Amino acid sequence: MTLAIFDLDNTLIGGDSDHLWGCFASEQGLVDSSSFAQQNDRFYRDYQSGELDIDAYLRFALSPLRGRSVAEMAALHQRFMEEKIVPVMLPRAAALVDSHRRQGHTLLVISATNHFVTRPIVDALGIAELLACEAEIVNGCYTGEPSGIPSYREGKVLRLQAWLALHRLPLEGTWFYSDSHSDLPLLELVDYPVAVDPDPRLAARARNAGWPVISLRD
Repeated sequence: MTLAIFDLDNTLIGGDSDHLWGCFASEQGLVDSSSFAQQNDRFYRDYQSGELDIDAYLRFALSPLRGRSVAEMAALHQRFMEEKIVPVMLPRAAALVDSHRRQGHTLLVISATNHFVTRPIVDALGIAELLACEAEIVNGCYTGEPSGIPSYREGKVLRLQAWLALHRLPLEGTWFYSDSHSDLPLLELVDYPVAVDPDPRLAARARNAGWPVISLRD
């Protein structure tokens, strides 16, 4: 069975959902807007430069959820989808996903963004399987702490390997689409790596390796 893996942010959608959620949380008064926005922008720059401390970032990104119930945040996420995510959905990305679906491929999104933010977006794309950074939940409420191995850089490889073992699926013949140099560990591993609107470092690696480079933007 062929597996088609997709990164989410700036690959299947035309923006970074984690950063957009930080902006939304500030706008909704879930956090101190001025200081949170500044830290949100700083962490995003760290991610782009490849210098992100994923553990520190996850605790920051999950802090607006702390002490809030799963049900409360699910309702708020609906507004987030309408205001921030729907405008950055990409028709070409939906067509790409559909092309793999029509071929009978198993579809999987692996994202360094947390599960709370990504699950409804991935549902909207019609993809059932998702590996994302997990947020700890105790007694129906978020603690604000991360849980498990972060699906970031080499962590994406570890999470995928565990998922493949669980589902008894081979890695051979796998596709992976990503925009970011942070995904090079997984791109180097699969048989069919594809750079999607890549950042400069990934674009250079794709050129040197002869990987396809595509755009899903208008």
